[in-house]
Amino acid sequence: MISVFDPPTPSIAELLRQLGDIPPERVRSTPYPGTATIADLLKPENAGCELVDGTLVEKPMGQEESFFGGWIFLLISNFAREKNLGYATPGDGFVELPDGPVRGPDVSFFAWTSLLDGRRPKEPFPRLAPNLVVEVISPSNTKAEMARKRGEYFRSGVRLYWEFDPSVSSLRVYTAINQYQDLTTSDILDGGSVLPGFAIPVAELWAELDRHG
Repeated sequence: MISVFDPPTPSIAELLRQLGDIPPERVRSTPYPGTATIADLLKPENAGCELVDGTLVEKPMGQEESFFGGWIFLLISNFAREKNLGYATPGDGFVELPDGPVRGPDVSFFAWTSLLDGRRPKEPFPRLAPNLVVEVISPSNTKAEMARKRGEYFRSGVRLYWEFDPSVSSLRVYTAINQYQDLTTSDILDGGSVLPGFAIPVAELWAELDRHG
């Protein structure tokens, strides 16, 4: 008897469209797209991948984007700790969104008030949505991919989303999937009701990219 493998995804082209028109080199072929699980994500060789529609997707980030994401993480983390509002995680802090996929936002903030018993979860990929998500766009990110991520975040319960693009000094603040404001260097970025009291000039954020010795 011949066993025929019926792939969960009709074609690679359709899979790439489904994932947001991402470059094919970011899609892991093992395990076969559509069959990957959280158990696969926990394997050391898959570190840094997101799990989307049963597919392992690499989340590459250059040094510029990594540095900037780390800078934003430090700002949020230090502020949240000082005010005891909650905690922040950097890009390797993955979560299983209630909406389905396992994502690793470049920065996530979780308010104590939104957590069970006001404590950090212990699971490697806790099933919950951050209150605030920050994404720093890398060259391989596409508009369709970022639009899909925003939809997932807000449907899962994210209340505030900051999207930075260092290549063009762009900052867009979303308070809903289709509700946003573009901030310029004359504006102040604030945490609203999600991170009350947090405020920093946008010009100061971008100036950090030009810091040198």
